[in-house]
Amino acid sequence: MPFEPLITAVIETALNSLIKDDPELTRRLTRFQGKVLQVHLKELNQTLTFVFSQQIDVLSGFEGEPDCYLSLNIMVLPELRDHSKITQLIKQDKLELTGDIQLAQKFSQLLVDSKPDIEEWLSKVVGDALAHTLVFNVSQLNDRILSRTAKSRQQVAEVLTEEWRVAPASLEVADFCDQVDEVRSQAARLEVKLMQLMERL
Repeated sequence: MPFEPLITAVIETALNSLIKDDPELTRRLTRFQGKVLQVHLKELNQTLTFVFSQQIDVLSGFEGEPDCYLSLNIMVLPELRDHSKITQLIKQDKLELTGDIQLAQKFSQLLVDSKPDIEEWLSKVVGDALAHTLVFNVSQLNDRILSRTAKSRQQVAEVLTEEWRVAPASLEVADFCDQVDEVRSQAARLEVKLMQLMERL
C-alpha cells in the first residue's frame, strides 16, 4: 500500500471512530454534509482533502473546487484547536485561507471536541473494571509526574537565585526596575532644568 493512502486511511479511520463514539458529534457532522475542506501542509507539500457526508472521507488527491482551502505549516496545526484564533493567524501570515471561514472554524471545533474516551475503548478489550483501574492509575501517575516536575523547576530556580546567585531573585529584579524608574525620573527632571537654564541664557 503506498504511503499517502496509508496516512489518509489512518486519519480517516481515527476521525470517524471518534465521531461515531459520540452521538452529539455525529449530529453535528450532518451540518457539514456536501462540504469539502482542503488542508495544504507546506513543509510536506501535501494536500489533504476532507469530504463530508455521513462520515469524513480523507483524500490525498481531489479534482474539484473545495468550499474552504487552508495552507499552513505543520507547527500551526495545534493553534487551530482554538477556532477563535483563525482570523489572528491569517493576519500574522501563518495561515492562508480562501473560501468559507466558518467551515474551517466549525471543523476546528469538531476536532477539539472529538476527544477519545480511552476508558471506553479499553473496556471493550479488557473489561470495565480493569479499564477503569488502568486509566485511574495512569492519571494518578501523570499527576505525580507533573507535581514532581513543578517541584523540580522550583528547586532549580531557588538554587540558581539563592545558592549559586547565577540569576537574580524576583525581588532583586523588582528593586532594579524601581531604581531604573527613579533614574528615568531624575533624568527627566534634570532635562527640564537644563531647558529652563538654556531659555534664561
